[in-house]
Amino acid sequence: MSQSQNLSQTFLAITRNNTDFEWLQGALAPLGQVVSAGGGSLDELLALVDVTFASLVFIGLDREHVVAQSALIESALEAKPMLAIVVLGDGMDNQLVLNAMRAGARDFVAYGSRSSEVAGLVRRLSKRLPPVAPNTQLGGLTVLYGVQSNADGALLASHLAQVVQKSGQQTLLLDLGLPSGDSLALLGLESSFHFGDALRHLRRLDATLIDSAFTRCDAGLRILAYASHDEPLEHTSAAELYMLLSALRQHFQHIVVNLTGQPDSEALRTFVSHCDKLLWYTDQNVLDCRRNLAVLNLWREKGIKLDHAKLLVDRYLRNVSPDSETLGKSFGMEVIATLVYSPEVRLNAKNQGVTLFELAPREGLTQSLRALGERLAKRSESLAKPKSGWLNRLRGAQ
Repeated sequence: MSQSQNLSQTFLAITRNNTDFEWLQGALAPLGQVVSAGGGSLDELLALVDVTFASLVFIGLDREHVVAQSALIESALEAKPMLAIVVLGDGMDNQLVLNAMRAGARDFVAYGSRSSEVAGLVRRLSKRLPPVAPNTQLGGLTVLYGVQSNADGALLASHLAQVVQKSGQQTLLLDLGLPSGDSLALLGLESSFHFGDALRHLRRLDATLIDSAFTRCDAGLRILAYASHDEPLEHTSAAELYMLLSALRQHFQHIVVNLTGQPDSEALRTFVSHCDKLLWYTDQNVLDCRRNLAVLNLWREKGIKLDHAKLLVDRYLRNVSPDSETLGKSFGMEVIATLVYSPEVRLNAKNQGVTLFELAPREGLTQSLRALGERLAKRSESLAKPKSGWLNRLRGAQ
């Protein structure tokens, strides 16, 4: 199985508890990402199958809920006959195994099985399943992430998103960085509709709601930001995020997500695993670099794929070490750009609520941001236009 296939493989799981879920995640890390399908609602499971193109679902069985769990398996297969369902349970309980197979499960995995056994089973099943539709038909998704929280994350993300918007692509800035809402403040905008509202209105997220509720800046860029009263990102389930991103990617050709300052969480990893380009944001401050490397090394140990990550070095001073080459080696990433410090220009842009394009169009910082934004825009201009239905998208991907 090629690496690009690995990246696109998503498995859904309904497990008894978080420990089972993490065990499954660890076992399947080399093959793709496992997404929790919540507490076992059929509607949520089927909606997730639609948006993730998952063809393999794991369902945990236990004695107390076996009737409801068997009914869920039967209903899911009735709605999606091509789905393969693998049941997790106590290997010594023959009754559970029988119930699962009667309901239509393709296979059974005992809790605590060796990772190699689980991965081997999935590889064998995957060969017999229809090909997974790749995500290339969706709008572009760029993530800016670094451990340190400051207003510069929002400053850079908003400028990059404006450049992509000016290239002629409908663009959304999803600002989930901390401190929250800085992108709105930097552009002198207010919003009455935030990230938490979008999650609550997932079923209603259509063109009409986006046009009426999403804030828009002069360049035409739409902004959906995190409000200070929104639930912390780590409380958002991977399932909700999938639904949200899938809805948004039908309406926007490119989404730039600012996640600077966010603590490590399942939600953060969902963004990182599913973006086209991850810009890992750091500067030359060794203390911040260490904090970034701690998260990066943890993710690599967990098997999270980071082939699409590039290093973005901000506030760069040429005569200070570590230099960009050393940083690139430490992070094990190609340096996509170094952005000059320019403290006065940054401060004026933040304090006056004016973009760098208006304030200092010839400055090195402004020109570097424009060049980087144009590079991001090129990646997604060949992608399918939004609003193509799921059916067309599936046909196009066959």
